Amino acid sequence: MAVITLDHPVPIKDLKSDVKPIWCPGCGDYGVMHAVLKAISELQLDPAHVVIASGIGCSGRFPAFVKTYGFHGVHGRALPLATGVKIANPDLTVLAVSGDGDGLSIGAGHLPHAARRNVDITYLVLDNEVYGLTKGQPSPTSSWGMKTKASPYGTVERPLNPVAMMLACGTTFVARGFSARPQELAEIIKQGILHPGFAFIEIISPCVTFLDTYAFYKQHVVSIPETHDRTDRMAALALAFDTEQIHLGIFYQDPDSRPHHAALDEIRQKFSGGYSFKSLLERFRR
Repeated sequence: MAVITLDHPVPIKDLKSDVKPIWCPGCGDYGVMHAVLKAISELQLDPAHVVIASGIGCSGRFPAFVKTYGFHGVHGRALPLATGVKIANPDLTVLAVSGDGDGLSIGAGHLPHAARRNVDITYLVLDNEVYGLTKGQPSPTSSWGMKTKASPYGTVERPLNPVAMMLACGTTFVARGFSARPQELAEIIKQGILHPGFAFIEIISPCVTFLDTYAFYKQHVVSIPETHDRTDRMAALALAFDTEQIHLGIFYQDPDSRPHHAALDEIRQKFSGGYSFKSLLERFRR
């Protein structure tokens, strides 16, 4: 949950750093970056209290392009980085950014534990279904039989379903957005940031260089029906496994979610003479 805000929104143009994005023209990541900046601006977050952690890949460059604090880490380790930052200073608004390769392959082992700990961070997985930085090899979400220069005979592995996987892990906020719908995506990201706990957002972000899927997704994505009950995990799983349509929006949100550090704070105050998490940190630093 966002803690430190300003009394006015920071314009999007002022949230951009002096480092110009070097993604390929037309890359879906541009739409994602605009949505993130829009969310930060509209929530009136103080950029000095926002941290973006990333791993390796096209998405790994994300922190450099945004005028907040950032940490460009090693492959698959965006979630541990973000977790450490949030636990060290719970007042910070923390986002983690990964690609489908970074987050769902080498980094996949961190997902169930981030879900069960329910640390208050927002995790954006930019899914383009290829390893875009290393010339288009199939990724964990590549469709069955997908042919590229790196897989000329077609992929033979079944793709992961990130939304279903995170729902099964017990994640307290699970959503999907599309980079070609940045306004809708910004709203989803805002809700993820405000959610008190671990928020997982898969973002369809096509790679125009190695696997341009814009036309496919524009034909197949639909918004989650307004009648959908976000508190019903089984209903959310049914939407996630729908093979006819690709749903966008918030699949599931636990209304009783309690973030990890809030629970820790209660325990510390009970067994440490009333000291809060923050006061204990200050004592430790001295």
